[in-house]
Amino acid sequence: MLKPFLTIPALIEAARRFYALESIRPLVRIKTSLPETIDRLNCFVRIYRFEQKILLQMFQKLVFPCAAAIVLLFSCNAFSGKPAKPITAVEAMPEEPVAYGRLDTATFASGCFWCVEAIFESLKGVKEAVSGYSGGSTKDPTYEAVSAHNTGHTETVQLYYDPKIITYQTLLEVYFASQDPTQVNGQGPDHGDSYRSAVFYHNVAQRDLAETYKQQLDASGKFSKPIAASIEPLKVFYMAEEYHQNYEKQHPENPYVQNVSVPRLKRMQKQFPQLLKKGHN
Repeated sequence: MLKPFLTIPALIEAARRFYALESIRPLVRIKTSLPETIDRLNCFVRIYRFEQKILLQMFQKLVFPCAAAIVLLFSCNAFSGKPAKPITAVEAMPEEPVAYGRLDTATFASGCFWCVEAIFESLKGVKEAVSGYSGGSTKDPTYEAVSAHNTGHTETVQLYYDPKIITYQTLLEVYFASQDPTQVNGQGPDHGDSYRSAVFYHNVAQRDLAETYKQQLDASGKFSKPIAASIEPLKVFYMAEEYHQNYEKQHPENPYVQNVSVPRLKRMQKQFPQLLKKGHN
């Protein structure tokens, strides 16, 4: 940002001196024409306007981040002007010491992706879980646009897992057990279609498994209301902004993480202790 060369107090002082000087010019016989006086006044006006513009820019850069931080304190919400981008398995998977075999992909949505990502990353066989957006029509969505509920996208997590270590059926069981699958357009304290639950299948086999398991849950009598989670073909997955990745792990002090994400993670871990990676119980 261009550093302003004149502050508001200095501008006022300079203007005061200018007008004082102009008032005594006739007494000291300094010749100043009317056009010259007008030019000088215009110069001060331009300087003043420039100073206002600089101050406005400084105000925006200070206030907007503070407002976004306040929002993050109390909800799974934040703002970013950077567009999301489509992601491939190669982009999402940094090397780890675990010897994984051929990886498959699964894509789930069930509320805030900070929670969902932490849940699946704690499972043995899941190499990487990536937060992003799916299910809508807007290309390259941003978090701000998705949170405004006008893109059709829902917060989504894409998994890269070893089917020899953990099966898609097991992932489905964890998925449905780690949420209230009967809640419509939301999960817990987060409401709106950007938090709706959905299984995004990649092939016919995943679709059949998801539909069969959903029917079993509906018929089990475990829930007083029908399962609201939809089963949809995955059209495209957009990776969310970088600051959302591994959010629960990176921001343990966040009140939302402490009061929503961690309790939800602990409930899942209590149900599936045999599936947890070492150090995640």
